[in-house]
Amino acid sequence: MLVDNRNLTMLMDLYELTMANGIFDTELKDTVTYFDMFFRRVPDNGGYAIMAGVEQLIEYLNDLHFDESDIEYIRSLNLFSEEFIDYLKDFKFCCDVWAVEEGTPIFPQEPIVTVRGPAIQAMMVETMLLLTVNHQSLIATKANRIVRAASGRPVMEFGARRAQGADAAYYGARAAIIGGCTGTSDIKTAKDFGVKASGTMAHSWVQLFENEYEAFKTYALKYPDSCLLLVDTYNVLKSGIPNAIKVFDEILKPLGKRPLGIRIDSGDITYITKKVRKMLDDAGYPDCKICVSNSLDEYLIRDMIFQGACVDSYGVGERLITASSEAVFGGVYKLAAVEKDGVVTPKIKISENITKITLPGVKIPWRLYDKETNKAIADVITLNDEKIDESAPYEIFDPVYTWKRKTVTDFTVKKLQSKIFENGKQVYESPKVSEIAKRCKENVDNLWDEVTRFEKPHNYYVDLSQKLWDLRNTLLNKKGE
Repeated sequence: MLVDNRNLTMLMDLYELTMANGIFDTELKDTVTYFDMFFRRVPDNGGYAIMAGVEQLIEYLNDLHFDESDIEYIRSLNLFSEEFIDYLKDFKFCCDVWAVEEGTPIFPQEPIVTVRGPAIQAMMVETMLLLTVNHQSLIATKANRIVRAASGRPVMEFGARRAQGADAAYYGARAAIIGGCTGTSDIKTAKDFGVKASGTMAHSWVQLFENEYEAFKTYALKYPDSCLLLVDTYNVLKSGIPNAIKVFDEILKPLGKRPLGIRIDSGDITYITKKVRKMLDDAGYPDCKICVSNSLDEYLIRDMIFQGACVDSYGVGERLITASSEAVFGGVYKLAAVEKDGVVTPKIKISENITKITLPGVKIPWRLYDKETNKAIADVITLNDEKIDESAPYEIFDPVYTWKRKTVTDFTVKKLQSKIFENGKQVYESPKVSEIAKRCKENVDNLWDEVTRFEKPHNYYVDLSQKLWDLRNTLLNKKGE
């Protein structure tokens, strides 16, 4: 669901067009290629990331076309042949695409999106594929960390005004819901994706009135069934809470209504909330919820809880919507194989940096689960002609420290990727965002606690099948000859 009706086909790096034009008149034009998107490191040194952005990738691929103004601009660059420009005029996407479903925990090095199709087309979608999945996976991952830190207390996404532009606010809020947030302050996201809109009032509302009491009174009369007051415009303990209690007593109680809550957006929140909780309880409002905001993140929330803060819910803005602690997800898109006359030739990229050496060939990522606990044991990447037999013991091993081996028994196995396009036609229907969020929670619950902790999480293994490991080593040795 796009923010507007923009044609995003031209949102690509120039080299995608210059490379396509360069091979247009060669035999490589229609060579079938396989490209993998993967990432190399989990943000914030976490134990896992969350897949997101597939629905928007589908929308982009369904709408690939060059309109008249695009063609005029491309011609004006004086870089491209008229034959290639004619090809773009009649462009029709015809690739196969597989992707890990949204809400699934993902790990470094495994293919999370795979594109199979003519080289020209597979190269042309790189930029939008990466920016769509990178952005939303980054925000969903950050949101999930914050939600886990809240230990069951609701977290609302409040970041639209601090996001880097409209798309970042809109799709970032969607990703935050996938990661576990219960609602968003951005009502366009709430409307378009069918999620809860959350919000109260601004300090400016309180300042508009002659005094704080009149501001609270007016709000309570207008919203008696959902009265949540912002109490820190002047002084939380000396005026905000006393005025709130007065309004609850004089306005809501005679109407037979109970206050929804109060919100605090500044100060030493741990200290203040302890005092506020006692004041509300003593006044007969133990059911009045305390919501807090103010540049929160997972570490501040965790510390507040550890220190005994009396908080019922959190509004998290800038540090969530911008993923300010780690602003880049780092997914990349690399050629893995080419196919000609039905023969697949694996390709590998070699680097002095071992983490930048790619995995060759056409691959399938799998997840192994322990039958007794339903916890994820490890992921295994195989070549596409391999299957993992659940009925027999299966040996996994560390692809770097290969002597570290383990034989797995009594397990179930699941393919991680689903096919979303076949020959350019969509073959997958995206679930509702609420369903993706539910899947995310269930899948994270399937990870061991050691993998989900914030500090020095356990290294979740992404292993290679013996056949894939042998192929990679063979290609590495050949390149060294």
